[in-house]
Amino acid sequence: MRYASSMVQLVAKVEDEIAAEIDRLVANGVFESRSHVVRISLEELLDRSRRDEIAKRILAGYERLPETDEELEHARLMATAMIAEEPW
Repeated sequence: MRYASSMVQLVAKVEDEIAAEIDRLVANGVFESRSHVVRISLEELLDRSRRDEIAKRILAGYERLPETDEELEHARLMATAMIAEEPW
């Protein structure tokens, strides 16, 4: 595990059941430590939040400027061609 040159320590309380599940993950070798569980979980939470924000912006863009019928037909034709090329 490589640590950043500067890490902030966060302190949080969790329910006993959550702590037990974290300890189980560590004991099973899924994670290196409790801190590793928390770090990875927070990274995934933040990544999901960023992706949700991007999705909202993309949706807002399509709502402001919807695809034309011509664009949708072109997309349908391209998707059909790509599927036809698949070896399955």
